[in-house]
Amino acid sequence: MKQRIFLGALSLVMSGICQLHLGAQEGPQTQSTDSVAKPKKPAADDSAPAPDKAPIPSEFKKAKDAAAAGDVPTYRSTATTVSVDVSVIDDHNNFVPKIPQGYFRVLEDGVPQQISQFGRGEAPITICMLIEFSGRFQAYWTRGWAETLQASYGFLETLKPDDNVAVVEYDLNTRILSDFSPDKRVAEQAMAQLRIPGFSESNVFDALTEMADRMSAIDGRKAILLIGSGLDTFSKITFDKARKSLQESGVPIYTISTLQVQRIGLESRSGMGAQMMNMDFLQADNEMKTFSKESGGLSFFPRFPGEYPSIFRQIENAMREQYSLTYHPTNVAKDGKFRRIKVELVNPETNEPWRFLDGKGKPIKYQIIAKAGYKAPHEVD
Repeated sequence: MKQRIFLGALSLVMSGICQLHLGAQEGPQTQSTDSVAKPKKPAADDSAPAPDKAPIPSEFKKAKDAAAAGDVPTYRSTATTVSVDVSVIDDHNNFVPKIPQGYFRVLEDGVPQQISQFGRGEAPITICMLIEFSGRFQAYWTRGWAETLQASYGFLETLKPDDNVAVVEYDLNTRILSDFSPDKRVAEQAMAQLRIPGFSESNVFDALTEMADRMSAIDGRKAILLIGSGLDTFSKITFDKARKSLQESGVPIYTISTLQVQRIGLESRSGMGAQMMNMDFLQADNEMKTFSKESGGLSFFPRFPGEYPSIFRQIENAMREQYSLTYHPTNVAKDGKFRRIKVELVNPETNEPWRFLDGKGKPIKYQIIAKAGYKAPHEVD
C-alpha cells in the first residue's frame, strides 16, 4: 500500500516538471501598446483581443534619452528650405486677409530671400496648454486658483473638433495630464485633476523648454499657451538658456499672465517686501514678452476675467489664420548657427513699407507676427 502511494506521488511530481518545462519553451508573452495621441488602426483579425493602452507618462522623455537607448537613428541633415508662418493683425486684433505674395519680403540675417511657396488658410492646431499650478499662487480656493481654472476652461471651449490639445501642469516638476488628442473630454478630465496643488515652486523655464523641445518635431501649426504668473523660482536652466532653446525650437509661445489684480495691490503698498515682489512680477512679464515675441506668439495681461473672450479671439486669429511662406536660404552653410528672420510688408512698385487703408482711405496700423529665426542644421554623419 505504501509503495502504491509513493509511486502515485512520484507520478504527480514528474507531470508538474514536464508542464513547467513546456511553459518555459513558449517564452514570455509580449503586449503591444497604443499611442496616446492617435488611435490604433484595426487589425486584420477582428477576433483578436485589443491590447491595453499604455499609461500616460508623468514626465517628459527627452530626445537624447531616446537616442541613448538606440530608438533614434543617426542621419545626415539635408534641410534646404525654411518655412515661416506669418500672421498680420490690424489695430483691432483682426486678421488682415487677401495680402498678395508680392507684398511679403523675408530677410535672413538682413539678406532678402526669394519666396518659393506661398499660401494661406485655416488649418487644425496642435496646442499644449501649459498651466502653472503651484501652492504658492494657486492654493485651493484662492483668487489665483479660480483665475487659473477660469482661463484654462475658457480657452479649451474655443478649440475646434480637429484641433489637438494636450494639458500639462507644472510646479517643481512638469507633468503631462493628457497627451495630444482631438477629444476635448480627455482634456477636461485632465484638468479635473487641478484641485490641490503640490509643490510651491513654479519652474516655468524648465516647463517651457521641455514642452517646446517635445513639440519641435510635430508638423503643421502648433503652439504653446502658457497660463500662469510667469515667475520662475527654481528652474535648472537660466533665462538666457531658455530663451535660446525656445528660439531654436520654432514653436510659437502665447502667454496669459495671471494675478494682475494682486500686482495692482502691490503697487500701492509700501515696504521693501512689496516692492521686491512687484519687481519680480515686472521681470516675469518682460521675460514672457520676450519668449512670445521671439517665437512668433503674443502676450496678454488681463486684469479682469471679462477680458478673456477677447484674448481667446485674438489668439485664435493669430494661430489659425496665417500666411505660410517657404524659401531656400541663400546661406547654405550647415554650421548650426542661429539665423535671424524678419518679415516685412512692402509695396512692390515703390519698395516702401506697405500702407493698409480702411474704407475711408485712412491708414491702419498693423502688426506682423512671425518667429524670430531658426537654427541652421549641422552636418551630421
